[in-house]
Amino acid sequence: MGSYALPRPVVRRKIRGLLLAMVVGVLGVVTALVTPPAAHAAESTLGAAAAQSGRYFGTAIASGRLGDSAYTSIAGREFNMVTPENEMKIDATEPQRGQFNFTAGDRVYNWAVQNGKQVRGHTLAWHSQQPGWMQSLSGSTLRQAMIDHINGVMGHYKGKIAQWDVVNEAFSDDGSGGRRDSNLQRTGNDWIEVAFRTARAADPSAKLCYNDYNIENWTWAKTQGVYNMVRDFKQRGVPIDCVGFQSHFNSGSPYNSNFRTTLQNFAALGVDVAITELDIQGASSTTYANVTNDCLAVSRCLGITVWGVRDSDSWRSGDTPLLFNGDGSKKPAYTAVLNALNGGTTTPPPAGSGQIKGVGSGRCLDVPNASTTDGTQLQLWDCHSGTNQQWAYTDAGELRVYGNKCLDAAGTGNGSKVQIYSCWGGDNQKWRLNSDGSIVGVQSGLCLDAVGGGTANGTLIQLYSCSNGSNQHWTRT
Repeated sequence: MGSYALPRPVVRRKIRGLLLAMVVGVLGVVTALVTPPAAHAAESTLGAAAAQSGRYFGTAIASGRLGDSAYTSIAGREFNMVTPENEMKIDATEPQRGQFNFTAGDRVYNWAVQNGKQVRGHTLAWHSQQPGWMQSLSGSTLRQAMIDHINGVMGHYKGKIAQWDVVNEAFSDDGSGGRRDSNLQRTGNDWIEVAFRTARAADPSAKLCYNDYNIENWTWAKTQGVYNMVRDFKQRGVPIDCVGFQSHFNSGSPYNSNFRTTLQNFAALGVDVAITELDIQGASSTTYANVTNDCLAVSRCLGITVWGVRDSDSWRSGDTPLLFNGDGSKKPAYTAVLNALNGGTTTPPPAGSGQIKGVGSGRCLDVPNASTTDGTQLQLWDCHSGTNQQWAYTDAGELRVYGNKCLDAAGTGNGSKVQIYSCWGGDNQKWRLNSDGSIVGVQSGLCLDAVGGGTANGTLIQLYSCSNGSNQHWTRT
């Protein structure tokens, strides 16, 4: 867990005090009936739910299925980002050297735009799905062909594509953390850098991504190899904007709870992250929810793309890995993802006031020494019947103690202290109570957290990225 956060600057207190004085002055003249704002209604589709946090939820689209009305009905309703499954790959767009064909790519692009969706371009430089003419090249000739291909495709779609997977799957699975031995790699170790610099010049408005699989587990050598490359690129000014984590989870490459750590560590390098080709063997609801929450917990996670609409559309259809069955019906995993995107299934709070007890500690959310002073940081303490442990959840989403003090976040980052403060209606005083027992700040999207996983009396309370730990689970009595 993160370290204790310092209080906010005093100026915020002065501004609040001034605002309070102004309000009191106005109320001396006019009495108004103020109705608390209603809770945000949960969205009913994946794309709309993701958009609440500024993210997208997308899918891979195959041009050959756009004539299937059941397919397009689901895709049009549920998703707000589209990745052409194969239509913008090298063999599709340049079947003969210097002769480009955008028919299939344009079909997917046009369908997406006509249905109000953005498009991810996939992919420009890859060892696989190269046309025969490219496979026969080597050395400087192949290098120039790669450059020409990037310029040709990005030139056609200039200003139209939100993100491009510039380079795909360039690292080896041999456990070394090194590059894959491919014809592109044999043109020189700088080929990835050249691809990104070429792409930036070709379309400065597009986000440029490196995309790969088996880089979700932070402990794996392949993950570290990609991380080191991205760090080097950022240090040297190579134009890379994002990293795509394909996230094809199965028994051979299972989801690991450190995926969130991976996303956070890459984001800390100064790049965006995205989950680009998600499918999960057996479509586990728990794993789908975990992956979704991992993205939501990282501010630089742009969004999630599932690799297909229905199981019958999947490249791994035998694994039934997607959110919709072959007949188009929603799976339990769909509901799990939608609930996560909506901030969790909200649990109706008990009427009146009650204690908030930590699941991991068995101790209660407590105002130290029954203080009423604004800025007093909360702690864990043995549960008792005192008013400093009685919390009422309001229609406005506040958690009130003493009737006029609110559970208040002193910031929006990891380690921000959680305190009491005079209720004033700010989003930093509004909370979502989720069915999994987490309490999430509306403004920050972070969880109410016992510092360091502590369980003892006096353990301080902070905001921290949601991790599903017992120190972030609470019950209300």
